[in-house]
Amino acid sequence: MKKATVRAAVVGAATVCAVAALIVTHRTRKSSKWARAMAILREFEEKCGTPDAKLKQVADAMTVEMHAGLASEGGSKLKMLITYVDNLPTGDEAGVFYALDLGGTNFRVLRVQLGGKDGGIVHQEFAEASIPPNLMVGTSEALFDYIAAELAKFVAEEEEKFQKPPGKQRELGFTFSFPVMQTSINSGTIMRWTKGFSIDDAVGQDVVGELTKAMKRKGVDMRVSALVNDTVGTLAGGKYTHNDVAVAVILGTGTNAAYVERVQAIPKWHGPVPKSGEMVINMEWGNFRSSHLPLTQYDHALDTNSLNPGDQIFEKMTSGMYLGEILRRVLLRVAEEAGIFGDEVPPKLKSPFVLRTPDMSAMHHDTSSDLRVVGDKLKDILEISNTSLKTRRLVVELCNIVATRGARLAAAGVLGILKKMGRDTPRQGGPEKTVVAMDGGLYEHYTEYRTCLENTLKELLGDELATSIVFEHSNDGSGIGAALLAASNSMYLEDKS
Repeated sequence: MKKATVRAAVVGAATVCAVAALIVTHRTRKSSKWARAMAILREFEEKCGTPDAKLKQVADAMTVEMHAGLASEGGSKLKMLITYVDNLPTGDEAGVFYALDLGGTNFRVLRVQLGGKDGGIVHQEFAEASIPPNLMVGTSEALFDYIAAELAKFVAEEEEKFQKPPGKQRELGFTFSFPVMQTSINSGTIMRWTKGFSIDDAVGQDVVGELTKAMKRKGVDMRVSALVNDTVGTLAGGKYTHNDVAVAVILGTGTNAAYVERVQAIPKWHGPVPKSGEMVINMEWGNFRSSHLPLTQYDHALDTNSLNPGDQIFEKMTSGMYLGEILRRVLLRVAEEAGIFGDEVPPKLKSPFVLRTPDMSAMHHDTSSDLRVVGDKLKDILEISNTSLKTRRLVVELCNIVATRGARLAAAGVLGILKKMGRDTPRQGGPEKTVVAMDGGLYEHYTEYRTCLENTLKELLGDELATSIVFEHSNDGSGIGAALLAASNSMYLEDKS
């Protein structure tokens, strides 16, 4: 009996030891996995580092590229496109003007009534229509006839007070958000189509000419006064309300910047010197590239697998299209090497662009004690359930690293523009006030990103200059901004009747 008891006790003790050993092994494995996850995070954080000294190098490189792009066509990764906009709105514009905003699969037509000096925007209305898929790959005539027919409908329904007197044409600002080689304020050659459009017979044609012919066919008596892109429209919209606006930046799905340059500082400009002595430059800064940019293995992989490898590197580090995808790539590596989401890598995590920047923003801004939003997003988008609080915190930390790098690089880009304009150093009599007109969903809705960008620029400029730079949200540059440019380039400007 005693022997049996002893044997049972020995077996029981052995079992307890075995279980304990299993628990210790499990914990050790778990802690070594977590250590691996933290090592990946720390390595990523280090590679994404943007100390002030590095940002100043990025800003200097931006300024150098700006000079090169202004000197000759193709002289830089920055196109530095001449927009032919040499007179921006002053706030004195009066009358009714129209805008057509063709930026993708939807387009808008707008009517804006301007009240003259101190009158501001008295009235605005718009109609929106989507472009049928067959017209996106059809003929130029079919596309522009469809757009002109919608314009005709919009005009036909307008109130009598907006009707023009006999002999006066309605005037339109046309935002065409596709690659164009501008040849005057209201003409430009279509270089290529993007965003799912492919209309071969339009390439090489003047986009304003194509629209004008279509308007004639549809009986729309309207003249295109200005052909603009959305960034230039943002600059115009900002200038209308703040005379000190000199720079515009869009941070949305993509990113771009435009600013006011002295004509004498544009060696590639061979036309007459405009009365203002100034010219708006569309930088196309998304294509900026420099050895000082803190690129990681995730950025290189994203670029290699993109539709435009080697192009738009700055955009791929700073804009809404890509921030969520960078986060996904880091999370995938953490899942593969550290198993933080379980032994199996969640299949959804392997899908490119499944994690969008608005979702990343929602996780980054989660202030709940249990980070419920993070848990819900991981479950709803990636089908990862029952994540620990520790794992959720790691996700938030990764969101912060990606957003901080993007925002600080965007701030360095703005500093580069201010340097080119000579507005980065104090002047006698105090610094010159500069308003930066901002637009785009990323800037508008991602609060942490916006705050970081603004604080970083102030940091880089120093206390004395920080107060002279103001950020203003200039909404709807592609719509209202285009109508304002139609007004400031109206052929009836001298005619006050």
